[in-house]
Amino acid sequence: MSEEVQRYGGGGGGGMAALSLDLLGQVLDRVREPRDRKACRLVSRAFARAEAAHRRALRVLRREPLARLLRAFRALERLDLSACASLDDASLAAALSGADLAGVRRVCLARASGVGWRGLDALVAACPRLEAVDLSHCVGAGDREAAALAAATGLRELSLEKCLGVTDMGLAKVVVGCPRLEKLSLKWCREISDIGIDLLSKKCHDLRSLDISYLKVGNESLRSISSLEKLEELAMVCCSCIDDDGLELLGKGSNSLQSVDVSRCDHVTSQGLASLIDGHNFLQKLNAADSLHEMRQSFLSNLAKLKDTLTVLRLDGLEVASSVLLAIGGCNNLVEIGLSKCNGVTDEGISSLVTQCSHLRVIDLTCCNLLTNNALDSIAENCKMVERLRLESCSSISEKGLEQIATSCPNLKEIDLTDCGVNDAALRHLAKCSELLVLKLGLCSSISDKGLAFISSSCGKLIELDLYRCNSITDDGLAALANGCKKIKMLNLCYCNKITDTGLGHLGSLEELTNLELRCLVRITGIGISSVAIGCKNLIEIDLKRCYSVDDAGLWALARYALNLRQLTISYCQVTGLGLCHLLSSLRCLQDVKMVHLSWVSIEGFEMALRAACGRLKKLKMLSGLKSVLSPELLQMLQACGCRIRWVNKPLVYKD
Repeated sequence: MSEEVQRYGGGGGGGMAALSLDLLGQVLDRVREPRDRKACRLVSRAFARAEAAHRRALRVLRREPLARLLRAFRALERLDLSACASLDDASLAAALSGADLAGVRRVCLARASGVGWRGLDALVAACPRLEAVDLSHCVGAGDREAAALAAATGLRELSLEKCLGVTDMGLAKVVVGCPRLEKLSLKWCREISDIGIDLLSKKCHDLRSLDISYLKVGNESLRSISSLEKLEELAMVCCSCIDDDGLELLGKGSNSLQSVDVSRCDHVTSQGLASLIDGHNFLQKLNAADSLHEMRQSFLSNLAKLKDTLTVLRLDGLEVASSVLLAIGGCNNLVEIGLSKCNGVTDEGISSLVTQCSHLRVIDLTCCNLLTNNALDSIAENCKMVERLRLESCSSISEKGLEQIATSCPNLKEIDLTDCGVNDAALRHLAKCSELLVLKLGLCSSISDKGLAFISSSCGKLIELDLYRCNSITDDGLAALANGCKKIKMLNLCYCNKITDTGLGHLGSLEELTNLELRCLVRITGIGISSVAIGCKNLIEIDLKRCYSVDDAGLWALARYALNLRQLTISYCQVTGLGLCHLLSSLRCLQDVKMVHLSWVSIEGFEMALRAACGRLKKLKMLSGLKSVLSPELLQMLQACGCRIRWVNKPLVYKD
């Protein structure tokens, strides 16, 4: 064995060690799977040295090895710390100290709620070429954090989504310090007003993408934004103070808008959109989902001006007649159409649309319950390049229509058949779609192991499968799935109550599984959970709500083997304080725990378990009765560490 290791580079100068670091780095660039790259590092020190000198991106899951990793990889350009549990100012500053990060251009700190202005100061100082920072969902971030980022004068992309403490003052610091910003997200920063947006428009002339969704800004902001000549993308979802007058101001502006999202803007009508289109004849994407209440002729007339450029149109929730779909079909370069929950969509309307729009790749017909197999026949005949087809609650379609889709659309990658009542025969046809990545079959109670075997035999690229309430599925179906669909990452088996520990044993062979939903599987126990934990090392989320037979044995297995677990639901499980404490103290990546009605856990058990994980937890869901019995000091500690607690208003119940 030692001779083999020496020969292939594990030891001295022969084998891999004889190749240059640059050449080995190029080899590693062609190794796509992370586990394969890791295998290369483990069998050859030459590969390990090459990766250290050549690696461009790093995602860190735990703070303990952060300093060592930053010193080891000297060529980093992208650093992702969004999943780095317990990261705070002190640990970030210590890790950055002494590391050579001159090449780092992009840093993701999304949901890193423990990092404040001191940590950001250290980051900006350590990364002089910083161009992009993602601080989204750091709900405690405010003006001081924005001011720290303002020192990164070369910043071009910044996401402050849901940084709830940022006001006009913090935004002013950013736009003055970072005038070269090209992409900015202020989504959910509800303390920002028209004043802040006006200053942004005056200072950041290079802005190309702006998201002001959920802000309380009004038409004056759109007047300011209209002066941004380079602006190409504008999202203003659920901006309830914006109306048609604002869109008219935007339409008269001098910018280069190509993408506009006004979904859920209650005071926007088709007349306002007509004004917007009138001033921007090169729009490529328009999202007006859940905004419009009627479709005026002026909008349809102006929409015709976009016939050569428009590629994406979403009109979800609108009353749509066949004549409207015929007019929309004039935009024959459409690649995506969204008609989810649109009343009045018929087979005739879909036929008139797809006959003209043969380039469609994404078609969303969710809850268009008037549609039949005739609509699917029209899609299959005209849209042979379709990749995503959403048909949830289209209950009048059957295996006959799906046979046409499967036969004519070989590039189909995603299909949603939730609540469509399809059967095994439909899955036999869909098995022809060998490129299928996402299959959603929730509430299709006629599907059995036989149908699952059809899919497993031909759809080896499948990465997401939803079998919610497909209660005819048994352990045999999971055996076929585990044998044929090795790449599955997301699997929903909620309420498939015939599944037992034997079925979970089969799932243990799915090494790439990351998200597993097992809610209300009353026949599984800690034995089955152990099989999953041991085999599925990449698991990041598991839902065990109402799995009444899961006990401490399952938690101990998760604590020992599921080291990457970040989200866990164990409500109504028969776990004790000892098992809960061991779990929360062991899993360093765990950030989100839902633990309602753990009636076997005492107050002391909750107290000890939460203290063990206090610095890492970001979200908790517990019974409101615990709020008055847990120590105020503990609750204050959790809040200080950025943990948000959702209290469920139900009585506490204890087992003797």
